Amino acid sequence: MTKVIFTDAAGAQREIDARDQLSLMQVAKNAGIAMEGACEGCMACSTCHVIVDKAWTGKLKPPSEAEQDMLDLTYGVTAQSRLGCQIVVTPELDGLTVRVPAETRNMMD
Repeated sequence: MTKVIFTDAAGAQREIDARDQLSLMQVAKNAGIAMEGACEGCMACSTCHVIVDKAWTGKLKPPSEAEQDMLDLTYGVTAQSRLGCQIVVTPELDGLTVRVPAETRNMMD
């Protein structure tokens, strides 16, 4: 199991023991974290938007062009923004900390 720390919009943190090879979106949904994930991980929306702690941004694989394009369509994007469905949990990410923004844009409705 890999430890992932989610911070909600109010600043509350939850440490989750995540199964490796799941996406952050799947981990969040399984743990009852408020993350919509409307497209279920097929990168057709941005409702799994997370903001990666600056200490971790260089340790992740860079986002694909398609992920960057999808992030362009959401609210509150920062240099550390990623789609949770595109980050796969591995042992190297033990301690990964991400913030779930207060709002997202669901283009699937």
